[in-house]
Amino acid sequence: MTLSSPSVRWFLPLSAALALGAAGCVLEAPDAPVELLAEEAQPLATARVRVMAANTTSGNLQSYDPGHGTRIFQGVDADIVMIQEFNYGANTTTDIRSFVNTAFGSSFSYYREAGAQIPNGIISRWPILASGEWDDTAVSNRDFAWARIDVPGPVDLWAVSLHLLTSSASVRNGEAQQLVTYIKSKIPAGDYLVIGGDFNTSSRTEACVSTLAQLVVTSSPYPADRNGNSNTNASRGSPYDWVLADADLHAFRTSVTIGSSTFANGLVVDTRVYSPISEISPALSTDSGAASMQHMGVIRDFLIPADTTTPPPTGNPAVFVNEILANEAGSDTAGEFVEIVNAGSDAADLGGFTLSDSVSARHTFAAGTTLGAGKALVVFGGTAAIPPGLAGSVAASTGTLGLSNSGDAVTLRNASGTSIDAFTYTSALAGTDGVSMNRSPDAVADGGFVLHSSQSSSSSSPGVRASGSAF
Repeated sequence: MTLSSPSVRWFLPLSAALALGAAGCVLEAPDAPVELLAEEAQPLATARVRVMAANTTSGNLQSYDPGHGTRIFQGVDADIVMIQEFNYGANTTTDIRSFVNTAFGSSFSYYREAGAQIPNGIISRWPILASGEWDDTAVSNRDFAWARIDVPGPVDLWAVSLHLLTSSASVRNGEAQQLVTYIKSKIPAGDYLVIGGDFNTSSRTEACVSTLAQLVVTSSPYPADRNGNSNTNASRGSPYDWVLADADLHAFRTSVTIGSSTFANGLVVDTRVYSPISEISPALSTDSGAASMQHMGVIRDFLIPADTTTPPPTGNPAVFVNEILANEAGSDTAGEFVEIVNAGSDAADLGGFTLSDSVSARHTFAAGTTLGAGKALVVFGGTAAIPPGLAGSVAASTGTLGLSNSGDAVTLRNASGTSIDAFTYTSALAGTDGVSMNRSPDAVADGGFVLHSSQSSSSSSPGVRASGSAF
């Protein structure tokens, strides 16, 4: 388990959902900073881990030589790839290392099973501590490849790459049963587990999926492409390819964000429908339709606890959501709002940050938007609802926040598209007309959310503390 890495992204206190102001709001700074706390109740930092399953060879040799799959790898920037048909050049050590260097980078580690016609493998941004293969007795030209990976944080991640047979569902179930036996006897229960690859499944309810459900979460929602299609074979009619995480890792699932695009349940990479294709450059729109292209890649992202002992760098702002009104008084959705507090010792530059509901980005902060240390900023659904004289408030740049009264997910992302805070609420917190949800204790980053009326005589308090006093 790695406790420091150039790939670790530090995230400041959070655990709820979003929003922040627009056009050049500058609020005066400070009061005494509040202790930094980590996202989603994690002790301190989190690291994004992008996991991909990829049987994306093309051409006549079931290899990556033609370059279509390579460009896709370069465009999506995966951290861990469970790769199938891991062939390149003459398959010498030099050739395989050259492919990994080109597609991922010279610092990436890899494992490729030996003596297989179409070998499975694992490629990793982080060090591979141990690796090997377990025998798949149903097939002679590949086995189950596995690697134990030193991901950021106190827990190691085991990745298993598999390529089940096309012959029948019953054979695939037999292969899955073998794999379950191996994993139960080999992998510590406390470590993360991800199983991925080409399952050749004709449906989401095949027996092999139910068998693997003993170890990993197999339920919907599933990754999908730009058009919402979750099928992954070349003709896009069957769900052949999967990325499945155990319950511990699944708990840290998060949206896949590439450029300005967000895929709440993960991404099926079909360059023919991805738009704008420039977001996954150098991939070309024609790559997924190349001659003999096997399948579409599947991507899921996870935000894992990165460190439980070392605090994040000092001097950073500490921005978190403090109050959300999803169920506005009456029926004017302009009255929805999200209050953001900066409990850090430095001002926070919010320029280019975005605030989203479960569907799309609802607000983009203008360049120069700053939130002073110890201050609050409120984003309203519309200009008409901003109370007269309320400093540090803006209207959502799209004209709405789109927060559902029956429950929703909200996400705050920085200018690079990285999730800074995310929170999913239920109707229990949004079911009372005009009553917001607020942290308890108020303005404390790790406080849970409660109905505002349970801690104050007022139903909401945009821009001020729950008690009515100024920030």
